[in-house]
Amino acid sequence: MTTQHLDREPLTMDELAAVIARDIPAGSFVNLGIGHPTKIADHLPEDLGVVLHTENGMLGMGPRAEDDAMDADLTNAGKVPVTELPGASYFHHADSFAMMRGGHLDVCVLGAYQVAVTGDIANWHTGRPGDIPAVGGAMDLAIGARNVYAMMTLFTKSGAPKLVPACTYPLTGVGCVSRVYTDFGVFDVGPSGMGLRETYGVTEADLRARLGLWT
Repeated sequence: MTTQHLDREPLTMDELAAVIARDIPAGSFVNLGIGHPTKIADHLPEDLGVVLHTENGMLGMGPRAEDDAMDADLTNAGKVPVTELPGASYFHHADSFAMMRGGHLDVCVLGAYQVAVTGDIANWHTGRPGDIPAVGGAMDLAIGARNVYAMMTLFTKSGAPKLVPACTYPLTGVGCVSRVYTDFGVFDVGPSGMGLRETYGVTEADLRARLGLWT
């Protein structure tokens, strides 16, 4: 059954980060992808026991660092200054990728240009002339994490859906996404198809009609 939050506007990315933080199971080992997913770190209660991994070689990452807490040598993979939590550890980049590829992460949250109803994700290149392809560690995370969540706006600036029947951009991973978090709603992806968990500022019927993904 879909929960409709009609008393709210579509979510900001910071509000969406809080929703994702709410859904991460206690005690999970989690990687937050570059960009909007890093905001999730600011909404995770310490007593939840979630351990954040960053691909440049750290376990036990805390929220974004502010003012005097900023250290130029302590950043996440997106070069954003962060804090460290008690028990944090550091390791070689190769060891970090071994953790990612080896199935040791419970959850990974990736930004996305497109997600298909089959769970395919495209998040590294739009194919536009002049764009610099830079996949980074996204492919390793997409195939290595036990659960892959996508975080994105549901529509482009021109109003085109980013949740699509099939991706038209180069793929990062095939059939790997299990949940899609967007400003207008949260979607589950599974073997039986796609389901709508929650809507924000729009009815279920209106959102389904606008996406055109259900018959």
